[in-house]
Amino acid sequence: MPRAASRARTSERERARPGQGLFGLQAVVFALVAAAFTTYYLPQPVLPVLELEFGVPPAVASWTVSALVLGVALANLPFGLLADRYPVRPLILLGSLVVAAGSLACAAVHDLPLLVGVRFVQGLFLPALTTCLAAYLARTLPLDRLNVVMGSYVSATVAGGLLGRLLGGWIHPPLHWRYAFVTAALLVLAAGAAALLWLPRRPLASRSTGPSQGFLTLLLRPDCLRMFLVAMGSFFVFSSVFNYLPFYLSAPPFNASTQLITMMYLTYLIGVVVGPLAGRVSNRLGAGAAMALGSLIFAVAVALTLIPSLAAVALGLAGVCLGFFTVHAAAAGALNRRLSASQGRANSLYVLFYYLGGYLGITLAGAAWGWGGWEAVAGQDLAMLALPLAVGIYEMLRRRA
Repeated sequence: MPRAASRARTSERERARPGQGLFGLQAVVFALVAAAFTTYYLPQPVLPVLELEFGVPPAVASWTVSALVLGVALANLPFGLLADRYPVRPLILLGSLVVAAGSLACAAVHDLPLLVGVRFVQGLFLPALTTCLAAYLARTLPLDRLNVVMGSYVSATVAGGLLGRLLGGWIHPPLHWRYAFVTAALLVLAAGAAALLWLPRRPLASRSTGPSQGFLTLLLRPDCLRMFLVAMGSFFVFSSVFNYLPFYLSAPPFNASTQLITMMYLTYLIGVVVGPLAGRVSNRLGAGAAMALGSLIFAVAVALTLIPSLAAVALGLAGVCLGFFTVHAAAAGALNRRLSASQGRANSLYVLFYYLGGYLGITLAGAAWGWGGWEAVAGQDLAMLALPLAVGIYEMLRRRA
């Protein structure tokens, strides 16, 4: 009895640690995910600067973003498996050290192929900070707490993406973009240390209530595959719009400065509000209706950017964020509601399709830009938006049947 009582008191003390409280856990999750996503899009607002510094065309300068996205896409499934089999702390430690070291290397290199290669390696280890954390939370938190903490996770992806763009093009002068990588390295190291100290050491709940399903089984489930395709199509468009925005706005008739272009990324903050609202819309109208509505808003917003007016482009970008995060939140929510087990594998597949879409969007937008400028990029994006719109309409009809 004394030994059992001692174990009980130890468990209570562990639960009472700062990181064990809901607010502390949210703060740790937010910090780690935001720091990771800061690294994702760091070069995006300074792509025209990289184009001039390295003497390369826009499509080649964009490799500094697309190489990292490709690395994330390739490593996501392996890290999902590792998260199911091993403790999360060593994975977070490994990811933090490699990603931070990569950022410091990016600040020092003066050769574009080497810079692209380092960014690819960073992408290979970023899932240790994102996918592994999401799988860990889904596996260890009770449902009511998971919903709240994952809200912080989604908000952190938005905040981190915005911070990376601000670091690269606004907080540090664009011509000194290398300092932005040093700042990003320090953020990752600090957030990784906080996660190692304060993430719960013991599972607070078991989230698996059904038989485990492998990757192939999940891919062959039509209800899951539809959500994977929505993730791919929507992020295809979102990535291409924001990656080629600097080239579009820095050229006539806009001739916008890097600082002004960076301010356009402030529309990204809409995602902090849209995520929870999209969840409520999905609960009330259904995920299909939310995806269809978001796709339509997305398409109208892309069309608005074709108007040669900074005000129209700013309004269009706000609509792009509104539409994208509505579609993304609805699809991710619908996927997880359909799962009774294998949440880690399913979410790994979702993220895989998501980033494959981003990689394809950036890569194919480069070809479209070279062929017909922004008009060709926008036309390609409008065609791709037919995919999430069609899935949304199908889900609506299926729900009514």
